[in-house]
Amino acid sequence: MRSLIKKLGWMIGGVGLSTLTTPILASPISIGEAGIDALRLHASPYHLRGDKIAIGQVEIGRPGLFGVDKAVSWNPAIALERVFYRDRPAKADTDVDTHAAMVAGVMVSKDKTLPGVAPGARLYASAVGSPIRSGQPEECLSSQHVALQNSGDVRAINFSFGESLQRDARGSQAALDGNALLTKCIDWSARTHDVLYVIAGNQGKGGIPIPTDHYNGITTAYTTQRQGQFAKVDFANLSDLPEGIGRRLIQREINQGTRRAINLVAPGSRILVYDLDGKIVEVSGTSFAAPHITASVALIQEFGDRQLNANQPQWTTDSRRHEVMKAVLLNSADKIQDEGDGLHLGMSRTLLSKDNYTWLESDAYLDAKIPIDMQMGTGHLNVFRAYQQFSPGQWGATEAVPPVGWDYSSVKTKSFQDYVLEKPLKADSYVALTLAWDRFVELNDENGNEVYDVGESFRDRGLNNLDLYLIPLDENDTSKSACASVSEVDSVEHIFCPVPVSGRYKIRVQYRQQENEDSQPYALAWWTVPDR
Repeated sequence: MRSLIKKLGWMIGGVGLSTLTTPILASPISIGEAGIDALRLHASPYHLRGDKIAIGQVEIGRPGLFGVDKAVSWNPAIALERVFYRDRPAKADTDVDTHAAMVAGVMVSKDKTLPGVAPGARLYASAVGSPIRSGQPEECLSSQHVALQNSGDVRAINFSFGESLQRDARGSQAALDGNALLTKCIDWSARTHDVLYVIAGNQGKGGIPIPTDHYNGITTAYTTQRQGQFAKVDFANLSDLPEGIGRRLIQREINQGTRRAINLVAPGSRILVYDLDGKIVEVSGTSFAAPHITASVALIQEFGDRQLNANQPQWTTDSRRHEVMKAVLLNSADKIQDEGDGLHLGMSRTLLSKDNYTWLESDAYLDAKIPIDMQMGTGHLNVFRAYQQFSPGQWGATEAVPPVGWDYSSVKTKSFQDYVLEKPLKADSYVALTLAWDRFVELNDENGNEVYDVGESFRDRGLNNLDLYLIPLDENDTSKSACASVSEVDSVEHIFCPVPVSGRYKIRVQYRQQENEDSQPYALAWWTVPDR
């Protein structure tokens, strides 16, 4: 067991492992109130367990399938929908891997002792196979195959592994610049198959940087407990600026230029899981933060489908868009604990970087050109707050919008969309706004069969530049905005700022610069405090 983890450690998300000898709690803290607060959604009156929502998993190995693989004959509680070897059905007792099984358990375990985040979700898992016989082309093929399951309706795919720059086909020119084949594949698949990819983040020592330089999904760092709550970015996460000792290594482990990699953080330290022998073990790493996010998508999407099936107003199939899920999860993240007056949007924790600064001390808070913090992203995953962000439904720019909501729309080049908030905002209350859109990657489909085949490549058509503003209602000059997010390199704009003066405001989505199409789809999420 330990030798397997050591052998594959450079390919998976920084796993630390220990066997527990102390008594086990009835449920893991990481999915409770001190973690992502998913257990609250499992219970009445919400009853959200991810039922019938398809999610995916791609790794070097795969979790075992009960009734097929002997390694999991003891545990029927981790029930998978289907398992594959790349784009083919998996063979019994082949490519079964303890790391993949532990990650799957975090997502869909029905075990009463260690329940998963979304025990009702349908999990499709593919094993890429031994690194000796596989690489980025096979990883792309596996990802595509998972994305096409459930009649093409897979809402999120978990990547708790990655590729080393040393193995990249570009050789000495390899860098985290968005141009690796697997990175382009992820961005192409996200847009083409409408699926949210969740990628385990970098952890140094020549680790697993590819495809953390993607644009269209979510990359995670992981948190550890502080005073009984997951509220601090773990010291093991590689997220420093490339300065001082280790500069050359760090430069090869973070995105080129000023674009940030980490979007969101989630619990990943001392997570309780079952190994293949049925023993409860304690593991750490971004490998276990990522499935908390992936499975959270299933909980939120179950609610969205419930609203659609009931023909509720303000609900369309736009609720299934991967950009919407990204904007909702990022905008609802915890940053600064609310003191009970609602001014900090009811947030449940103050998140600390590994250097002990808060979001209010970050360059992302202080600089409009930097939308997300290098260590913390937009904050800590809180799936109950994500439910609160998502549940008011979709509101377009053609009418005044409520204090909390989201939209999926598009904007034309050199123009803008204004969302007028229907209620005045309270002075000194905080506003959270998140805008998410895709990099445009196309498949060079050499045989014209409309799917990726090993040997084919991708074309990057670039990222259109959108900006985001909070502006007084009677103002039209963006230079006089109350708050702005104007990154020139990111596919996310994010605002978290205090309202300077009570009054009416509007949210502006501006199409600043065109790189590909003249119409850019986007998702927008907002959370404000009305002045009562």
